[in-house]
Amino acid sequence: MNDLAEQTHANVEDLFETFLKNFKSKTGKLKYRSIISNMISDNSESLLINFKDILQYDDQLSRQLIDDPDSILLDFNKAAFNALYSENPEYADAIRDTLQVRIHSLLDPVPLRNITTDVLHKLIAVKGMVVRTSELKPRVLVACFVCKHGHPTYEPQSTFTLTKPLTCSDSDCSESRIFDFDETRSKFQDFQVIRIQESPEELPAGQLPQSFDVNLSADLVNRARPGDRLILTGIVKTEAQYSRGTEKLTIFRTSINGNHIDIESKGPEEIDVSPEEEEQIKEIAKTDNAYELLINSIAPAVYGLDTPKEAILLMLIGSPTKLLKDNTSLRGDINVLFVGDPGTAKSELLKYASRLAPRGLYASGKGSTAAGLTAAVIRERSGTMMLEAGTVVLADKGLACIDEFDKMRTEDRSALHEAMEQQTVSIAKGGIIATLNARTAILAASNPQFGKYDHSRNILDNINIPPPLLTRFDLVFAIHDTPERTKDTRLAEYILNIHKKGEITRSVPVDFDLLKKYIIYAKRMEPQLSKEAEQKILEYYLKMRQSGTSDEQIPVTPRSLEGLIRLASARARSLFHEIITEEDAMRGISLVQRMFETVGIDVATGKFDYGVFEGKALSERSKTMTAHDKFNEMEKNSKEGLVNSEEFIKELVNTGKFNTSEAEKIFKSLEESGQIYNVKGNFYRKVR
Repeated sequence: MNDLAEQTHANVEDLFETFLKNFKSKTGKLKYRSIISNMISDNSESLLINFKDILQYDDQLSRQLIDDPDSILLDFNKAAFNALYSENPEYADAIRDTLQVRIHSLLDPVPLRNITTDVLHKLIAVKGMVVRTSELKPRVLVACFVCKHGHPTYEPQSTFTLTKPLTCSDSDCSESRIFDFDETRSKFQDFQVIRIQESPEELPAGQLPQSFDVNLSADLVNRARPGDRLILTGIVKTEAQYSRGTEKLTIFRTSINGNHIDIESKGPEEIDVSPEEEEQIKEIAKTDNAYELLINSIAPAVYGLDTPKEAILLMLIGSPTKLLKDNTSLRGDINVLFVGDPGTAKSELLKYASRLAPRGLYASGKGSTAAGLTAAVIRERSGTMMLEAGTVVLADKGLACIDEFDKMRTEDRSALHEAMEQQTVSIAKGGIIATLNARTAILAASNPQFGKYDHSRNILDNINIPPPLLTRFDLVFAIHDTPERTKDTRLAEYILNIHKKGEITRSVPVDFDLLKKYIIYAKRMEPQLSKEAEQKILEYYLKMRQSGTSDEQIPVTPRSLEGLIRLASARARSLFHEIITEEDAMRGISLVQRMFETVGIDVATGKFDYGVFEGKALSERSKTMTAHDKFNEMEKNSKEGLVNSEEFIKELVNTGKFNTSEAEKIFKSLEESGQIYNVKGNFYRKVR
């Protein structure tokens, strides 16, 4: 074959057509002849070509494709048309203008931050995460222009600016200035813009993520959704920027013309683990105290906190998501909330978990909005509407860590309700109606409302989180900072040794990289419930349901039962059990029991009451009933049917069930809930 530079377009076209007709797979079959035949039955307008096949067939042709993709792909399209024409002339003619050769499996994908001027106008492959998608719009491929004498002229369009013909195509017409665009006779193609960004796990520390707009057309549109990870093959292009009017700047904008998209459908659990690592992982699981070793390997720089660390371990491993025959999905991800005094290492646990998770994101609630956490519709300068993904969508099949959960505005926090239970994010705005996947576990941390956790108050009085959101967490733990000389001495010595030696002083059973692979490997397991485990979970659930001493007490809900199953399944996965054993069930029950013992106790009675999570503990319900009865009594005894707020509060205190602050609080609660309303001054009336 001639030197690369001397190859004419005809040579390339003939060479590629020969490749399509004669290339054989390892099994000896004519690979692309069968693919071309299937195009007709599949009604496909794209011919997928593996770059490695071209490289194997002709090394120079593969290099020319990389260096000059615009012209070479045009030659490839012509050759593909000829090959298809020989199979089915009628179908080939029907898709003559839209037939595309798409290249996949390029060697050595280029990191997004390495897209420099060195790769301009070259064919590259990049890995990224879709953060925005635009609405679909038609783009003209061949524009029809009509001169003032009525003669049509067809002008192919290669840029984003509509290009008029220089002269009329009619040989007898000399028109060269006035042309009207005729859209009915023009040929259009579907067009969409997506924005891809570096994956968080690949982002260098302290760097802003790089992102690029990608132009997609024809069958590539609507293939990718926000949150999808993909491998993109495309040509790097430049677009001129304008300052005033039509003046072009010397600084250009870089974009990518997409040629092929491969959506990474595999989740983190399908990431490759080498045989050597697999052997090490299995050896760890075989040890007698494997579960304790794994817990001790979580955030080794944080001293103690074994229960929160166990919760993080089970949350990272999770339970398998189950899809029922009616397409109902049973959530497998475990949601965890830490409520603790300042300085109890909550943030450190969250940051460690986000790094350890195969796909983790960390966000602070203080600077997060509903749109930033879920999804938003944004209007670009061009007027195009773009759908942008937020934290829980980008963390799909991974972990979203939200610190300072209590600092979020109520309306922003409420956006998480759907994501935490249905694991989707629905949006309807600006004409865009979409449902995005948010299959993520949520690990949140919150500070107490009053600076320090008040043991004389129930959980809902300590945190600024509404009951509907609180009950969506499978585990809620309060981390207390209680002075205790022996424990404080050990903690102080541990921290001092770390600062003195510059490293963790105690041995870490499983190092960070191996633990990450261990979690990935464990997520592949799909353990089944044994009869013994099922019986233990059922017994505990029924016990909690019947633990109430009054008909007015709110019982544990089936949501808690599902949480128990998820915890038992995650524990079984952690030790590679194919069957969820009785011990697995008991460890899950133990975690839930520890949660109830710390935050599930009604401080007024000293007994377990699930109503504390709903803001309706039995003691509080009793006080509410007393307040209602007292208001009704005072209203009935009043001549005008009005109740003075100050006298009402005094009467509540006189019952002996309230102190002044409690009486004021319950009065405010009655007013804010709309059960009583202000008539004049300090006088109130009950809503009928």
